[in-house]
Amino acid sequence: MRRLVAETRLGVDDLVAPLFVREGIDEPQPIVSLPGVVQHTRESVRKEVRELADLGVPAVILFGIPTAKDPEGSEAWNPDGIVQVALRDLRDEVGDGLVLMSDLCLDEYTDHGHCGIVTESGEVDNDATIDLYAQAGVAQADAGADVVAPSGMMDGQVMAIRDALDDEGHEQVAILAYAAKYASALYGPFRDAVDVTIRGGGDRKGYQQDWHNAREALEEIRFDLAEGADMVMVKPALAYLDVITRARAEVDVPLAAYHVSGEFSMIKAAAANGWIDGDAVMWEHLTAIKRAGADLILTYFARDIAEALHP
Repeated sequence: MRRLVAETRLGVDDLVAPLFVREGIDEPQPIVSLPGVVQHTRESVRKEVRELADLGVPAVILFGIPTAKDPEGSEAWNPDGIVQVALRDLRDEVGDGLVLMSDLCLDEYTDHGHCGIVTESGEVDNDATIDLYAQAGVAQADAGADVVAPSGMMDGQVMAIRDALDDEGHEQVAILAYAAKYASALYGPFRDAVDVTIRGGGDRKGYQQDWHNAREALEEIRFDLAEGADMVMVKPALAYLDVITRARAEVDVPLAAYHVSGEFSMIKAAAANGWIDGDAVMWEHLTAIKRAGADLILTYFARDIAEALHP
């Protein structure tokens, strides 16, 4: 009876699996703060994506960890950079059977850990940065990305990427904008996963959203849609369910929510200590995100959910 009258249903079609692929390793490397998640090799990420596709997961999003980093993050647009070669591998592996998304930012590739070019005074240069985002977007589209996902929260990033994609014949490549990305304390395990430390102990509060504010986030969503975003995202998810609901009431485009590393790891840690039923909390949390209004959920639980639902 409960299943019959349930108002909200979480299904495999709602899921996007975040995956990490690292250059220069021979075996997958476990990420201690993300139990069960690894930094993949090119070969292991192919295997993982094939298995996810066979389970019915409709999309993955790739994050790259290069062997070399520099002040500009040039590996982000290198045609032979780790995400670009992995995208080509995966396109060969699954064809059009799965949506390939790629995170579009510089923080994984810069030696200072910021999401853009840093000036001598220590500030991020917004305008110089979005030019590099445009180059990275084209490189990812050339490599086979169906969706590029700019996460750097620079003003004007969506327009710069859209113009560059269109100029290079990639009009059909979609943009998923991290439109309401908060300066959250829940990203710690992710930064372990991509080996990012902000030089000098700095932070990203100058360009990520203030977690006290909701109206400001809605304004950022409006800006990104006006610049050509096809989909928008709220990140993190659970602490911002109110923002998801308000965004859903205002926009009709696909709305994504990122169930981030800290949200995942808290469940894993509490379950490992026997304090909660991890699987039950997983379903409850992800269903809450769907109930709040998200159309698609980026989550490290994607495989767990898919396996539970797979006949």
